[in-house]
Amino acid sequence: MKLFGPLYDQVLHYSAHPHAPRYLAGLSFAESSFFPVPPDVMLAPIVLARPDQAWRLALITTVFSVLGGLLGYVLGYLAYGLIAPWVISLGYGDALTQARLWFDTWGVWVVLVAGFSPIPYKLFTFTAGAMAMLLLPFIIASLIGRGLRFFAVALLISWLGPRIVPKLRPYMEWLGWMTVLLLVIAVVILHVFNS
Repeated sequence: MKLFGPLYDQVLHYSAHPHAPRYLAGLSFAESSFFPVPPDVMLAPIVLARPDQAWRLALITTVFSVLGGLLGYVLGYLAYGLIAPWVISLGYGDALTQARLWFDTWGVWVVLVAGFSPIPYKLFTFTAGAMAMLLLPFIIASLIGRGLRFFAVALLISWLGPRIVPKLRPYMEWLGWMTVLLLVIAVVILHVFNS
């Protein structure tokens, strides 16, 4: 069953759409406050389609991600008691508790690391607001962490992309199914360790 090759072709097609940067901005904003899909999955194919705009696309992603982070911060600050049960019901309860512990230990550095890493950034924006972290250090750490991440992705894709895309397409089915297999293994391991 061919699933990932046609999906890959479709993503590349949509990434060349004239409104793709707007969609990227919307996804970047939403991911930082409530949406589960990271903007990297959209940033990479758009940069592949427009490698000459890599810097601009990384900047759009960074700015709108930080703006979404500010929304998460405000939600945490104003409505932690109301929103925390919903965040926990989505399966982020342990991560939220861990985020609070890390804030107590490392403060603003946690925001910088969370902004760069694959750790759900939205948990840290929400927790920063709930703990009334100073706003200016939060914004600076978010800009640095998110900026490093998205500029690294955009520059790497713009540099390697044109060389790699033709070589990657024939292996897309194999790569897609291997990713699914690795995800299933990771879920099983997490389930075993959390039991």
